[in-house]
Amino acid sequence: MKILRNDIYENLRMALSTLIGNKLRSFLTVFGVVIGIITVMLIASIISGIDVSVKKEVESFGTRSIYISKFNPGIHIGRLSREERMRKELTYEDSVALSALPTVELCVPFLDITNNFFGQKLLVSGGGKTSAGVALQGTLPEFERAGTQVVLEGRFFTESESDNRENVAVIGSKVADDFFPFGSPVDQQIKIGADEFRVVGLLQKREQFLFSGGSDDQNNVIYVPFSVAKKLKPNADDIYVLAVAKPGQMEEAKDQVRDLLRVRRQVPFSSPDNFGMETSESILDNFRSITSGLAIAMVVISSVGLMVGGIGVMNIMLVSVTERTREIGVRKAIGARRSDIMWQFLIEAGTLTGIGGLVGLSIGWLLTLLLRLLLPSYVPIWAPIGGFVASVGIGLIFGLWPAWKAARLDPIESLRYE
Repeated sequence: MKILRNDIYENLRMALSTLIGNKLRSFLTVFGVVIGIITVMLIASIISGIDVSVKKEVESFGTRSIYISKFNPGIHIGRLSREERMRKELTYEDSVALSALPTVELCVPFLDITNNFFGQKLLVSGGGKTSAGVALQGTLPEFERAGTQVVLEGRFFTESESDNRENVAVIGSKVADDFFPFGSPVDQQIKIGADEFRVVGLLQKREQFLFSGGSDDQNNVIYVPFSVAKKLKPNADDIYVLAVAKPGQMEEAKDQVRDLLRVRRQVPFSSPDNFGMETSESILDNFRSITSGLAIAMVVISSVGLMVGGIGVMNIMLVSVTERTREIGVRKAIGARRSDIMWQFLIEAGTLTGIGGLVGLSIGWLLTLLLRLLLPSYVPIWAPIGGFVASVGIGLIFGLWPAWKAARLDPIESLRYE
């Protein structure tokens, strides 16, 4: 065992001395490996960072929440089908019917009156600023019990205020920052369209996926009573529903919600649902099915760089065998075995690509720190470990043929080589 350790140490020392003696050639040889490892680090950090951010944001909407809308509330790719475009809207009465299900703890409708390409435009004004990009949602006081939004200051509007169609509003943190930057927004006035609203509550800031701003920002939202939203935009019919399942009854609640809506929307037995229904778990599953494709692309892209590096290693090791033919003959003449010669060149190839892998990991780590300024990024522990193992493995695989060739050299012919 001690002899084996000494042999490995001696081979490693010889490999390092060879690489140090040919610095430029060694760097150029492993340049492809460096690029491949950097690619692994960057794509792995982006995918993992986005996955963590999406998971936090989706789970913040509640693990017992069921989102029901005209379309699937999840991630959409491509154009909607004709059947999807022809679907009828959900109604307030659907929400009332769903709230009576035995497995549903709470059911709340939302009427979206946010500005779009069609219909009446509702501008939001306050504190000397006007914006058309604030999300406007009408809902019921019960929404506070869902726990997906937390009131930081003030309160949510009451059932009495909702029934009496009072102009009260609960605003997100970004709305507060934009329209009331120098004090508490509670009890301040904000204008929606031509109507004045009294701010009764401020919502706690939510973590925002990627970039904040616009009507998709969960902090850039104003909630008003459902009846008031209907008064502001009488023709609005873009309704979606949030149902909260009772603890431990998520699957039963999903089945009951689906069955009831199919009956209410007169869906034939053999036809698919004409509405969308998603949970936090299913949205995450859909998202990860997309990122798995990106992960495969990551493997393909990084493999190109690693293959280029591997071919470079094989080429330079074959040149090295030719240059050191006499050295190999001397080593064999004084008792070196074929396995000793083979291990010498394999360790040299693995050391070469291993150093390239460490350089790639260092550069990749620095780039991921810079990337955090623009995108959510997180380096999973498997990325640097897998990258280093892959870089060393490339050296061993592509160094096998040169090492075998060196080990097969005839010692007498090698000593005669000039």
